[in-house]
Amino acid sequence: MFSEYLTLKITVLWIYIVLLIAGGLMGYIKAKSKASIIASTISAIPLILVGLKVLQSTLASIVLAVLLILFGTKYIRSGKFMPSGIMCIITLITFLVWIILK
Repeated sequence: MFSEYLTLKITVLWIYIVLLIAGGLMGYIKAKSKASIIASTISAIPLILVGLKVLQSTLASIVLAVLLILFGTKYIRSGKFMPSGIMCIITLITFLVWIILK
């Protein structure tokens, strides 16, 4: 049972990593935002290392919490659902799964 939860937890993390990088790539393609691709890559690196079990899972909790705050505040400031609102929701779901399946 424990290994099933761990597998689900890691799978959800990898899906989030892919969405995070895809979002940064879309920001770069659509708006020519180098900051978007750089920020998504920098944010994804520690999550990738957690997914590969190189770093402790606590780091993923911290990174997800920081991203949740960043996406949430950006959504509140801009009022635009795309991309910050959707990323806030996806980050919240990933964070909750990560915490609950601990």
